[in-house]
Amino acid sequence: MNTRTQTTDFTPVDQDLYEKAFRLLDPDLDPIPEPTPPAALVVPAQVPLTAVALVRLTGPVEKTLTDALAFLDTHGWTRYSLINTQGARCSIGALRAAAGARNTAYRDAGNLLLDEARRQHGKKWQTIPSWNDCHSGAEVRSVWEAAIRRAHHLNI
Repeated sequence: MNTRTQTTDFTPVDQDLYEKAFRLLDPDLDPIPEPTPPAALVVPAQVPLTAVALVRLTGPVEKTLTDALAFLDTHGWTRYSLINTQGARCSIGALRAAAGARNTAYRDAGNLLLDEARRQHGKKWQTIPSWNDCHSGAEVRSVWEAAIRRAHHLNI
């Protein structure tokens, strides 16, 4: 059986007429509210828009390296001993003091520091103490600063 309609002259529906008819049938029906724009699109005129500064958190490796260098600046740097009689420390001693424990940040900071020492002073260095003991304070500080910059750049 074919139920297709051959005519195409339909009368358009008048929405107001339907609403009036339904109101006559049910007078207790509440009026249809006007649509309101979503709250996200409504911006009060009295609220000024201000720029928000982005905050970058310091990663644990960068913090450990920065704190260790600050420790060296405060207490002094030494060679040939972890801590000398005046309280100055070698690089590994400062790293241990800054980290507080031999945790992941301590190990990663040490690896980054040693990698930077190898970049600047050759690949022969196997440990931080051996590198520390064979270089001047200025050379050691240069490696610390470069390692901090790398940690910052890597966001670690």
